[in-house]
Amino acid sequence: MDERFQGLGFYPADILLPRDCDLTKWAVVACDQYTSQPEYWQRVEFFVGNSPSALHLILPESSLEGPSVETDILDINNTMSRYLREGRFRTLEHAMIYVERTLESGRVRRGVVGMVDLEQYDYEPGADTLIRATEGTVLSRIPPRVAVRKNAPIELPHAMVLADDPGRTVIEPLTALRDRLEPVYDFELMEHSGHLRGWLLGEAEQGAVAAALRALSDPAAFHARYGTKDKPVMLYAMGDGNHSFAAAKAHWDTLKTSLTADEREWHPARFGLVELVNLYDSALAFEPIHRLLMGVDPKAVQHDLDFDAENPPELQKLQPMLDEWLSQHPEAQLEYIHGEADCRRLGQASDRLAIAWKKFDKEKLFPDVARHGVLCRKSFSVGSAPDKRFYLECRKIR
Repeated sequence: MDERFQGLGFYPADILLPRDCDLTKWAVVACDQYTSQPEYWQRVEFFVGNSPSALHLILPESSLEGPSVETDILDINNTMSRYLREGRFRTLEHAMIYVERTLESGRVRRGVVGMVDLEQYDYEPGADTLIRATEGTVLSRIPPRVAVRKNAPIELPHAMVLADDPGRTVIEPLTALRDRLEPVYDFELMEHSGHLRGWLLGEAEQGAVAAALRALSDPAAFHARYGTKDKPVMLYAMGDGNHSFAAAKAHWDTLKTSLTADEREWHPARFGLVELVNLYDSALAFEPIHRLLMGVDPKAVQHDLDFDAENPPELQKLQPMLDEWLSQHPEAQLEYIHGEADCRRLGQASDRLAIAWKKFDKEKLFPDVARHGVLCRKSFSVGSAPDKRFYLECRKIR
């Protein structure tokens, strides 16, 4: 164990990077995007074809309830094993990668790829772990993802974990050091989604990251910042990829019951590969996730719940009302839509109701979760769909 990171829940990892392939075809967007736009995934399939790609290693959320999901999962696991046999990856041992993601807008989002300890994370409401969920988890979405991970030899992360670092002490100092770091990738992302570059951190840079995280984890500073008392420190919050990360946690909780105490200490499935990003990164845009009701009478819904879809109440108040109403109207369906324009366009049909919000205040995220616990499910999205994290790095979990 690297003593510099002891107790911080975030560690260097043996990171697998694809080699001898077109990285633009390899890297694909997070599996929970474009669920209402199957044409996006069809374009990606056509573009990738039979080329080596993360597309062949993931299960898009739009396919979770498909008729061939079990076969799809088997194909995914078989492809993972084949890629390993073929030497598709090179291994960066005990590594952290400094990442710069140029978004379509031209802004640059910065992060560090490493692994976090799933023993320090819990997605259940009321959890007081070092790493905390920020939104309610849709439990029905976990089993299919656990099924993928159960027999998978590797993991691919799209999870983004946040640090509340207004002083920009952890990640931002690496920008000035990148010219002395080893570059490990530099390529354009598909579907006009920007550009991705990464550099391997040296021992000194890893040590600087550890020292900055340790300062942020100081209990006195935590309590002073959030107005808490006698509560455990919340050093990280889930920013994106909550359900995939929850599936990793659920799988580990099952697997560890069959392991000895020594085996549990550093079993690879105990950890999850993530990108750590500063909440205060200027390119980290938080967007509200909108609601689309289908199979409904729009006027009747607004009358029953006494609200105006053009000026809806705060989401944390409205979501429980929607849940109760939906439990009494099984004919209705609720979809979560990224992008206000898409939501309003999809809601133009006579049997649909679009409910859209204007903004989400990201600076309230850590204080609200630290004091009151998780927000309702699908409260926010970290950026628009094209800006989501793409699958690239991998890690062995068996």
